[in-house]
Formats: sequence, structure tokens, C-alpha cells
Amino acid sequence: MSAAARARVRADTAPVRRPAMGNDIDARPGLEVTSAALLRDGRPWLPVSGELHYTRVPRARWTERIRLMRAGGIDVVSTYVPWIHHQPEPGPPDFRGGLDVAAFVDAVRAEGLELVLRIGPWAHGELRNGGYPDWVQALPVRHRTDDPAYLAVVRDWFGALGAALDGRARPENILGIQLENELYDQPDHIVTLKGLAREAGLSAPLWTATAWGSAQLPEGEVVPLWGGYGDGFWVDPDQPWDDTFRAHFFFSDRWDDPGIGADLRATEVAAAAAASELFPRATCEVGGGMATAYHRRPRPAAADIAAVAHAKLGSGSAWQGLYMYAGGANPTLGTAETQATGYPNDLPELSYDFHAPIGEAGRVAPSHAALRLQHAVVEAFGSDLATMPTTFPDVAPAGVRDRTTPRWAVRSDGTRGFLFVGWQQPYEPLDDLPGIRFRVETDERTWEVPDRAVTIPAGTLACWPLGLTLGGVEVAWATASLVTVLDGVADAGAGAVPTLVLREDAGIEVRAEIDGAVRILRPSMDPVRVTGADGALDLLVVPAHLAADLWVVDAATGRRRLFLARDELTWDPTGTVSVRTEAQSPDVLEYLPGARRWRRPVWSAPVGGCTATVVPEQIRAGMTPDAGGYGARDSRHTAPDRSVIDAQAAVHRLHLPHSVGADATLRIDWAGDIAQLRADGRVVADRFWDGSPFVVDLDDLGIDPDTDLQLWILPLRTDAGIHLPADAAQRLASAAGDGASALCALDGARVATPGRGAEKDAAGGR
Repeated sequence: MSAAARARVRADTAPVRRPAMGNDIDARPGLEVTSAALLRDGRPWLPVSGELHYTRVPRARWTERIRLMRAGGIDVVSTYVPWIHHQPEPGPPDFRGGLDVAAFVDAVRAEGLELVLRIGPWAHGELRNGGYPDWVQALPVRHRTDDPAYLAVVRDWFGALGAALDGRARPENILGIQLENELYDQPDHIVTLKGLAREAGLSAPLWTATAWGSAQLPEGEVVPLWGGYGDGFWVDPDQPWDDTFRAHFFFSDRWDDPGIGADLRATEVAAAAAASELFPRATCEVGGGMATAYHRRPRPAAADIAAVAHAKLGSGSAWQGLYMYAGGANPTLGTAETQATGYPNDLPELSYDFHAPIGEAGRVAPSHAALRLQHAVVEAFGSDLATMPTTFPDVAPAGVRDRTTPRWAVRSDGTRGFLFVGWQQPYEPLDDLPGIRFRVETDERTWEVPDRAVTIPAGTLACWPLGLTLGGVEVAWATASLVTVLDGVADAGAGAVPTLVLREDAGIEVRAEIDGAVRILRPSMDPVRVTGADGALDLLVVPAHLAADLWVVDAATGRRRLFLARDELTWDPTGTVSVRTEAQSPDVLEYLPGARRWRRPVWSAPVGGCTATVVPEQIRAGMTPDAGGYGARDSRHTAPDRSVIDAQAAVHRLHLPHSVGADATLRIDWAGDIAQLRADGRVVADRFWDGSPFVVDLDDLGIDPDTDLQLWILPLRTDAGIHLPADAAQRLASAAGDGASALCALDGARVATPGRGAEKDAAGGR
């Protein structure tokens, strides 16, 4: 047994504190705030929040997106309230249509999810002026301070927002309000903003503020919120993978991050801020993806997105907050962050896809599945996890470049717990880690996991149970990751028998100590029943290659259910499941714990989708851009303006098939620098190339087969010097090796029209 694989769990002697916020002030019946966790109806609650910007998603899609979020395990929706979208010019703010924030609040609450409003007034969010309208940015005031002239303008804005919400922003209806964003040295100003918000009729049980960058926050007035990204666009194009990104692939008790927003700070962070003793460790910006800037274009893989979130959960997070969770697009041109407005980065004018679990077009990415598995664990076991402190091993990695020391942590109350293993990172892939066992010692017992040494394969993100008792049977440990638990169903021979659902961790033999005996469990679609002296338990170990297809209907619907589907599933607040498929028929199975078998749901109508090839017609070839690029600001490339694209882009007319149906998506595989879709001459969507396909929803953009739809692709010089993902960089280098001075290609395009249906019989014979 290596000393590196030992952890000693000691009793948590820190007193649990009960702040005034959310308890004595702005209280909501049934909600309690402590220094250890939030509680709902007396039970610890570990929220999982995801960011969705209502102004960046068509209003007709709000409920659909919210349901996709819920299907991913999100129970709190957070959103910026972008001032620049509501009041681009002086005069009455616009809260109509897709800007109707009150209607958005109603949509979230109607689906049974909680809501956090991030009201700023400065937001960032890769918005122009950080979200200030140009006329506010131009005012002769000291922005983001208690300058009376500035406060007068903010008072008017908050007042208009409060009037638009019309009493909806109250403790009974919304969970939290975030003030400002990335404000580091103005704690009194945050208190002032809180007062202005109250004056406008806005209040919530939780008031929050971002704490990274050693932010000075007013103690007790706001819950400090942390973040972490595994990669980012805010460093220079030639900079290697930064240590501030590397750190988030390790379990750690350090919550501050000096990297987020560093390119907008005037000074370096001197020391990491300590976590609050009044409030639990909470996050609001664990990277659910990453935005694309012109000079640097990260494209985080699903495994890397999941690895960062996994590390936060294992490190003691009492609130998992993902940014972004649902991507979108700016409602108008001219509201994105640009160098022209004094910021260091150029972002696409419209697209804010963010490589999020739910993309700009409303389709789920592989990260939705990777995170969905984590969130299923939180939904099933969060009331235990929420108050369990984290213990780190005796021998921890020797810094963020350590590639040989196991990365693991334990959350335990001394009698039971969860063992987290994380062995995944980008850019510099890890080697398999042989000869590993974990020894967890508490005052009550010791677990040695597993009973013999194993190899931890690269890519492992494991959450193993310790001392878990269900149905009268104890699973002392298992080398398969938790997924969920399905309620016991009456059985003539064994009474109510619950089902513990585990997933195989690829490359690790599934062994478990159950009621004192070590067993080998074969991953299978069929359950194994274990009978002990005090009861029985079904164990369902899902094979690793099927894990990404698991969907868990949350218990808040009245009954937790398990599905296996490659298609997208959503459900309404009653738990009625709907499917969206691009295949000829859905491929969905539901597990019935009572019958101990799988069944195919019956849909209310025949469901099937179809795909068709889009025929392109080249109108004009692209021109190789001049050497030297389009300028730079502080070593970061400047994006070309519209006139350059007009003059030099290749132009293709896309002829859509007349068979295109409702809710169709257009997928374009391409290569180059910048792509724009123009519908009847208007720019309706754009992308900076990073090797990923350009996907849009045709209905959202008002495109039909009669639209004059053109794809404009600006060639990318092979010596451009921008940062690209490895596969895109290789393609650009190959073009250079073939003697080309620029890369510009339309590889293909297709349209997919989905089929949709709701289940006909949700009961299904449990």
C-alpha cells in the first residue's frame, strides 16, 4: 500500500454557523442557509445551476431549453440581465418579446426549477462594454463606484427592472440575486447596489457576488461564488496551457482562481482569497464549455469539462454552478465584446454557442451526457454529499504539473462516504496509473478499496460508494461509479427491493464488498440481486460504453426513472417523457425495477426524423488575405471587419431541400477563418473556425427553402498565428505543407428534420 493512497478522515469540528441572510432576512419558508450547506424542508440540498441567457435564446425556445437543462440534472437556472440588450439607447427599456424577463421567470418557475438573476449592472458575459449600453459607458461618471451620478443611472435601471418583474423577484419566487461581476475592490459599492435593488422591489433569500481574483466582498452581505475553467480564450495566442487552468484538474481546498477575468484586471492577484466561514463553498462559473475569441479558440472536450466539475464536487462543493450550460446568440449585431470598445478580445458578433452542453441551436453536446451522469449522483445522493466535508490524501500531488501522484479525495461523515478519483486532463494526456489501492481511515472504520491493486486508466472520473446501505444490504465499497438509486418495488419474495445503479469505469474490473464478502460484478443490462440477513438489493452495473446514453428522470416529478437513449429526452414537471430523434425511429429503453427488465416506451404518435444533403453552389472563390493579419491589441489578433469579409470571402449559395420540416437544423462542415450565414442578404449567424461544425436551427433564424441562403467563408492564412485546437491546427498545417497560403473549404452540409413524441403510458408496468 503506497502512502500516497491513504487518507485519514477526521471529525469535522468546525461549528456550523447560521448567517442572517436567508434565515432572518429575506427568509423563504422551508429554506435554510448554513455555513455547511443549504437546506430545503430540513434536508441538506446540493443545488446544480446552469447558465442560460434569455436574451440570447428565442422566446419560443425557453421552455424547451429549460427542459433540456432539467434533463441534464440542472435544478437552478441562472441568467444575466443584460442592460445593453434592454436599453441600447436612452429612453424606456424594452421588455417585450424575447426581452420579457418576467415571462422568462415565469417559464422557469412553471417547470419547477429555481432561478438566480445576475442583475449586474456590469455583467461581462462577453458583452460589449461588459453589458453597459454605449450611452452609459460614455457618461462622465466613475463607473462601478458609489459616484452619485453613476448611482442615479443605476437606480433608474434597477427601478425599470423591478417594475418589469412586477413582484416576481421576491424570496418566495427566486432563489438568488447576483450583484455586479468580477468587482475586486469595491465592497461598499456592492452593499450600495444591494440597497438600490431592494429599493426597486428586488429581493431573494441569497444575495451573491463573484469572489475569484481575491475579490474584497462585504462579509455577510453576499455569498461568495467561485469558478474554474480548464481552458480559456483570455490568454495570448502563443501562451501554453496556463497553470491557472491546470489547477482545476486536481482536488483542492483552494477555491480562488486568479485566472478568470485576469485580462480585465489592472493588477495581479497577490494571494488567494480564503473561503467564507459563514457560507458553504459554492460555485457559479465552473466551465460548461468555453467561448471562442478571434485570437484563441479553445474547444474543450466533454471529458475535460466533466473533469473540472468532478474535481469541484470531490473537493467539497456545496453548489455546482455551470457557465454556460445553454449557449445562444446575441439578439442583434453590435453587442458582443470587441477590441474596438477597449476590451482585449474580439468575439463573434452573434454566436455565443460556448461549446456548451446545450448548443446555440438547441442540440445537446457530448458534455451534456458527461455532466448528466454527475448530476444524477447529486440528485440521488446530494442530501448526504452536501454536508460531508472533504478529506485529501496524506500525499497530495506536488503541484499542477505532477503526472504521477494519484488525484483523489473523499467526502465522508466517518461512517459512509464517496471516494472521488480524477485522472483526466487535456493538452498533456496522463499515462495509466498502475498498482493503486486506496485506504480510507475514520474513527469508526477503515475501507481498503479495492481488495487488490488496480490500474487507473487515463480518462477515469470515478465516484465510488463507501458504506452505502440500501434495502438492508451494505455496499462497503465498489469499484464502479454511482449513478442513481431507484425506489424499492414490492416483491413477493423480498418485499420492497431498491435498485442501485452503477456504471462501469472503463478498464477497471468491477469488484465490490457487499455484506462483508467481496464479489466480482459483471457489467450487464441485467440486474444482480443480492440478498442479505436484513433485506435485498438489486445491483445494475451499466457497461461503460452505454453510460453516456443514461438519462435519469428526477424524483421531484414524483418517481425517479431510468432510461437508456441515444436520442434526446426531456420531461415536463409531471414526469411525462418526450423524445426528439433524427433517426427513422427512436432508440429508447426504460428500466422497470419491479419487473427487473427493460421495455420500449410507447409513443403517442409515430416518431421519426430524416436527413437530407444540402447542395451548395459556389458563387465566388475566396481571396487569400494579406500577410500580417488585421491588426492586434496587446499581442491579440484583431478580427477583420465586415468590409474584409465582403471583399475576400468565398461565397456559396445553399439550396435547401423542399422536404425540410419544422425544427430542422442545418449542419455545415467547413474550414477557414470566419463563416457567416446570410439570409436574403442579412447576417443571421456567424462562427470563428475551431474545427467544429457550424450548426443552426433554421426556424430560429427564419430560414426556409425559399430563402436566399448564402455561406460566406473568409480564408484563414496558414501563417495567421492564432491558437487552434490540435486537430484544426493540424489541418491548417497540412494546408501549408501542401503549398497553400490559406485554408478555405466547404466540406459538406446537411439538414436534419427531427421527429418528436411524448410517451403514451408513463406508468409502464413498474
